[in-house]
Amino acid sequence: MVRPLGLPFDPIERAGQTWEERFGPASAMRAATSVFRVQQILLARFDEALRPHALTFARYEVLVLLTFSRTGELPLKVIGSRLMVHPTSVTNAIDRLVAAGYVRRRPNPEDGRGVLAGITDEGRAVVTTATAALTELDFGLADLPEDERAALFDILRRVRLGAGDVQDTPGG
Repeated sequence: MVRPLGLPFDPIERAGQTWEERFGPASAMRAATSVFRVQQILLARFDEALRPHALTFARYEVLVLLTFSRTGELPLKVIGSRLMVHPTSVTNAIDRLVAAGYVRRRPNPEDGRGVLAGITDEGRAVVTTATAALTELDFGLADLPEDERAALFDILRRVRLGAGDVQDTPGG
């Protein structure tokens, strides 16, 4: 877990001041560094909430994606694409979920070399309890009111759009 530092000053702000003295404008550096620090904080909060369910956030995301699918199963390559992760990461997550009894794996009948991952009843049950735990802590964003969460999503989405992460389509 990322422990609260409780520093008497903001090290990112302090670095920004030094940056400005040495290199020039620091707003981009401050914002990017803050995003990385918030990611650490959120992942630590997620890990703490998911630990009692023997899940990491990456594995939780796979289970949720499978619950969102019409049939409860998806090809591993689709899971990787939707979660925007490397195939090796998907394979590792699926291996752990199979070992836990949350997912079953079978050959994809429509693709001779492909594999389908399907959520089990135990997997659906753990998604329900893990989702309740994450929702209870507002996914780690309880410090922000709803309108600011929506604004934050919009701001970060513009960065993702600019990077080509997704296409800019109506309705997202």
